[in-house]
Amino acid sequence: MSTLPPPQVPEALCVPTARVGAGFIAAIVVVHVGINVGFFAPIQVLLGLHAQQIDASAKAAILSLVTAVGAAVSMVANPLFGALSDRTTSRFGRRVPWIFVGTLSVAAALLFMSTTNSVSGLVLGWALVQAAGNAALAAIFAVVPDKVPVEQRGLVGGLVALGQTGGALIGAAIGMVAAADLVFGYALVAVCVGLCAVPFVLMRRDVVLPAGALEPLRLGQFLRSFWINPARYPDFGWAWLARFLLYLGSQLILVYLLYFLQDKLHHPEPAQGVLVLTAVYAVCVIFSAVLFGRFSDRDGKRKRYVVLSSLIVAAAAILMAFCSVFWVAVIGAMLLGVGFGSYLAVDFALLTQVLPHADSRGKDLGVINIANSLPQVVAPVVAWISVTWLGGYPALFLSAAVVSLAGAWLVTKVRSVP
Repeated sequence: MSTLPPPQVPEALCVPTARVGAGFIAAIVVVHVGINVGFFAPIQVLLGLHAQQIDASAKAAILSLVTAVGAAVSMVANPLFGALSDRTTSRFGRRVPWIFVGTLSVAAALLFMSTTNSVSGLVLGWALVQAAGNAALAAIFAVVPDKVPVEQRGLVGGLVALGQTGGALIGAAIGMVAAADLVFGYALVAVCVGLCAVPFVLMRRDVVLPAGALEPLRLGQFLRSFWINPARYPDFGWAWLARFLLYLGSQLILVYLLYFLQDKLHHPEPAQGVLVLTAVYAVCVIFSAVLFGRFSDRDGKRKRYVVLSSLIVAAAAILMAFCSVFWVAVIGAMLLGVGFGSYLAVDFALLTQVLPHADSRGKDLGVINIANSLPQVVAPVVAWISVTWLGGYPALFLSAAVVSLAGAWLVTKVRSVP
């Protein structure tokens, strides 16, 4: 009988048990703030204004094209760079190099966008932002299951949602301030993205993966690994599909928000209106994400909060469908913030508990993040069809309600997480 001890599992592949401190959590959140400023300042305001500047008569089509191409890029980039970070054996750790290079590349791509005045240049620039931003995003998402124990993940998920929402709010503010000067706006976003990565990079708390800890990379096997069989891992499959539908519902509410205020509600300052709605949304996200994230940590029951939050998002969409004055839109933003904030916190914790493999967390979370990105491809098409052919903005928002309700139903099928 062999008396050899079992092979030691590298720390990078273990389930973490030590609680993480406030400084480490804050550094993760700040990275999320920066990346989401890079995403949301253009999505909410700058891209719409840029498209209008290029061709006002085709602004909706240009915006849909740019955001759809960017989202298609992000669907590939997020799992790809997540998988590459899983295998990175740098002395700086698995995730830090991708966060550092990714955020710097986002800044460079934004500066390029500030110089272009063509549809092709806008499409290329936004595709580069999405590729680089998702490289950084995949890595920082994977830090949570790498370093944070299960009993802290609801809280950390809530604070990550806070970072995402803070990035959206700052992005809307930059959009309003820079509405008259797009070059300045893109430059300001670029600086913000770069600076927000500095604390985490300098902290040097990443886990190093020893060389040879994983099997040598084989291209065919690597490509096949992106398919996670829902029959073998059904909870992962149901959680992925539910997340896709909820993100699609939310994206349908947001994709034409600037034009909704401008063309439907006739708001005198639509960029300012976007900032107001985003601020209301952000406050509600922050409140609900932290509150419900902690609740789900304490009782360990994630699904009930995810279902409730999906129902609230659907209610927000129904309200927006019948909105004819700005104050009703404000109430819709409040409901969306409460629902989506609690969803972001609790569903993220749920997802980390249904990942198939410890040695591929970055890749598996990247596959999950396709459920975040794919709606950005689908939503502009659905939005354009709804607004142009199916009855305008009421049809758009009612579509959002239907898919959100479907997402609420699907999450009940997850069995391994209470």
